[in-house]
Amino acid sequence: MQIVWPAVGATILPNVGGWISSYANRQEIKVWYETLKRPSWRPPNYVFAPVWTGLYCSMGYASYLVWRDGGGLEGAARLPLALYSSQIALNWAWSPIFFGAHSLKWGLVDITLLWLNVAACVFTFNQVNKTAGLLLVPYLGWLTVASALNYVIWRDNPDKQD
Repeated sequence: MQIVWPAVGATILPNVGGWISSYANRQEIKVWYETLKRPSWRPPNYVFAPVWTGLYCSMGYASYLVWRDGGGLEGAARLPLALYSSQIALNWAWSPIFFGAHSLKWGLVDITLLWLNVAACVFTFNQVNKTAGLLLVPYLGWLTVASALNYVIWRDNPDKQD
C-alpha cells in the first residue's frame, strides 16, 4: 500500500497550482476576461475546470511513471522530469500573466514556450515510458487550442494591450 503514495502525490501536485490560480484569478475571469473580444469557437468557461483537472491528473501520473521507470532524478528520468518541472512552472505562470497582469502578449509568449516544452516532454517521456508519453498528448492538444485562443484574443484586442 505504501507504494501508491508517490503516484497519488504526483497526480495531485499539478492540481494545486491550478486550484490556487483559479481562486486567485476568479474575479478577473468574471470582470476583465468577459470584456475581451473572443472567437466564437472558444470553449465555454464551464469546460475549463474539468478539462484542466483531467489534464493535471494525467500529467502528474505520467510524471510518476517516468520517475518510477526512469530511476528517479539520477537516471533516465532526469531530463524528462526537468522539462516537466519547467513546463509546470510555465503552466502555473500563465494565468497570473494573462488574467492577473492582463498581459495578452506575455501570456502568448508564455503559452508558446509552454507548448514547446510540453512537446519536448511528450518526446522524452515516451523514451522512458510509452504510456507516460501518451498521457501528455491530450495536454498538448488542449494547449494547441489554448494557444490559438490566446493568439486570437491578442490579435483582436489591440486596445487591451500592455
